[in-house]
Formats: sequence, structure tokens, C-alpha cells
Amino acid sequence: MQDFIKPFKALSDETRLRILNIVVQQECCVCEVMQALEISQSRASRNLRILEDAGFLKSHRVGAWVHYSLCDSPGDNFAVALAKMTGALSNKDAQFQKDKVRLKKAMRLGDACAEIPKCGQRAGKLK
Repeated sequence: MQDFIKPFKALSDETRLRILNIVVQQECCVCEVMQALEISQSRASRNLRILEDAGFLKSHRVGAWVHYSLCDSPGDNFAVALAKMTGALSNKDAQFQKDKVRLKKAMRLGDACAEIPKCGQRAGKLK
């Protein structure tokens, strides 16, 4: 029963729905999620971990970056099907569309992927 409850709990949060919406589009690192959603590093990391634990995402390390993508393993078909349905519904939501636009402009930052912006630059609103 927990295998069915966990994905629904993960989807019960707006931030996690927004993250799933952009990760369905492309593989992302934490700083790209931060910029696309205009959220803090801790908020992005915490919600990425919850989505990964629920079976929606998988992660792998590339140098200093941890990349997240939609889980595609055969054992996680339920979570993947939910993720794809969420992505299909996102085309009708203005916030999801704004996130996608910001994702296209997002950049990987610094060696640790969370570089503090230089004076005069803005990496997004931190909450």
C-alpha cells in the first residue's frame, strides 16, 4: 500500500509538481531547478530528494553536479505514468509555462552548482 501512497503524497505539493514539470522536459541539476522555479538551493534539493524517494526521479553525478531525470526503470511504471500525466496537464497552466521559459535560460553555476551571483547579477528570488 505504501508504494501507492508515496507517489501521491509527493505530488501533493506545488513545488514538487513544478519540479516534475521541468524534469519531464530535460535532465536538470539543482541550480537549474533553482533558477527555473526561483527557489532556494535547500528547497530545490529537499523536494528533488522527495521526488526521487517516491520513484519519480533518478539521479547520477557528473563531476560536481548531481543530475536528475525522470525515472525510466520498469519497476517504477506507476510513478512514471503519473509523472507523464502531470507533464501533459502542465501545458494548460501559466506557472508551469513560466517555469519552462526560465528553464531554457537557466545555466549551470560554478563548481558546486550553487554559486552565489556576482554583484549586479540575479540568479533568481531566494525564498
